[in-house]
Amino acid sequence: MAETVFRKTGDMMKSIANLLFEARLLKKIPRSGYSFLGSGKESVAEHSFAAAFIGYVLSRMAPEANSARIIEMCLMHDLAEARTGDMNYVQKKYVTVDEDRAVKDMTAGLPFASDLKGLIEEFNRAETIEARIAHDADQLALIVELKALKDLGNTYTETWLSFIVKRLRTKAGKTLCEEIIKTGSDEWWFEKDKEDWWINGNRNDM
Repeated sequence: MAETVFRKTGDMMKSIANLLFEARLLKKIPRSGYSFLGSGKESVAEHSFAAAFIGYVLSRMAPEANSARIIEMCLMHDLAEARTGDMNYVQKKYVTVDEDRAVKDMTAGLPFASDLKGLIEEFNRAETIEARIAHDADQLALIVELKALKDLGNTYTETWLSFIVKRLRTKAGKTLCEEIIKTGSDEWWFEKDKEDWWINGNRNDM
């Protein structure tokens, strides 16, 4: 009996180890839309981290929502892309991705398979306040990238932004978006009202 339990536990650990290697692959998979934009690049893992962080911030703007649930959905929403790759809006016109099958296959044997699949399904349905906030975090992560590229001179971002801002679903997401759009991407470090610092640095003999 003990040997049977150990074998089952070993199989379970193998499934978890495989998932970790699979999730690691997201660091190598590029977000494909940037090839159409002409500048910028980002891996799926980088995007997922940005979405999770923004999801945390949005959860503080909507205290009625479950913060942990939002962050979990943001982290997991693109997990299937380890198998399917990232499909941009042009590719989606011609290619149908079987995300359900990918998620089913990659979670087989996991003790928390139903929880992981539930997170992805909840995100895709976008019926709960947590899922809508996670969706906004997903879009805002892209909006932040596009605003930074716009500040560096890519004029095509204007057209992209005009559509993406219309995808936002929550008041918190729309409010934060307005501030992102009118904030320079370098304002956090380049304090334009402190010109002496950028001229003289930390000289103390002034």
